[in-house]
Amino acid sequence: MGQRTSDLPPLTGYSHAIRELRYSETFRQGLGLLLMPFYALLAAPRWSSFVVGSVLAVIGMLIRLYASGFIIKNKQLATDGPYSLVRHPLYTGNLLLLIGFTFASGQWWALLVSAFFWWFYYPPAIEYEDRKLHRIFGADWEVWSQTVPAVIPGGIRLRGGSGWSFQTSLKQNSEPVIVVFILIWLFYIAFQLG
Repeated sequence: MGQRTSDLPPLTGYSHAIRELRYSETFRQGLGLLLMPFYALLAAPRWSSFVVGSVLAVIGMLIRLYASGFIIKNKQLATDGPYSLVRHPLYTGNLLLLIGFTFASGQWWALLVSAFFWWFYYPPAIEYEDRKLHRIFGADWEVWSQTVPAVIPGGIRLRGGSGWSFQTSLKQNSEPVIVVFILIWLFYIAFQLG
């Protein structure tokens, strides 16, 4: 059993393998990053879908960049800035990136791939993160999680948004590197427009 599933009821065989794959952060992050060049290399973009998709992808990228400057994983409970709107703003950014690249690619099948990817990986990731944060931060997490939704904001009342740190974003989370990666693949799709 992996660390992320060690406190879940044991499974065997095919069920165990599927659950371990769904909870694997390495596979989720790696495949998520690979979807961008996959969609870009197979893109058949149209201006309308590219504009909508690239706007959504850039918004997702900016949400991730903003969120990454607040979080020091497993050491402090981030509740300000984007974490005052949703418990998992990095996942909110990922969702917008996924939708954005799906539209930008101009391929109908990308919607099926994206929907499956989100369904397969993100409910377990959210469940694990909530379980882990509850274990680490206890009552503080309970109070915060009762009023802050998981991924989609219930309202826009940003609290404490001035605590963002480029150092944290870069050194703790490497997010500026991911920003460059995203922009490269968006520009690649843009150059395919006729």
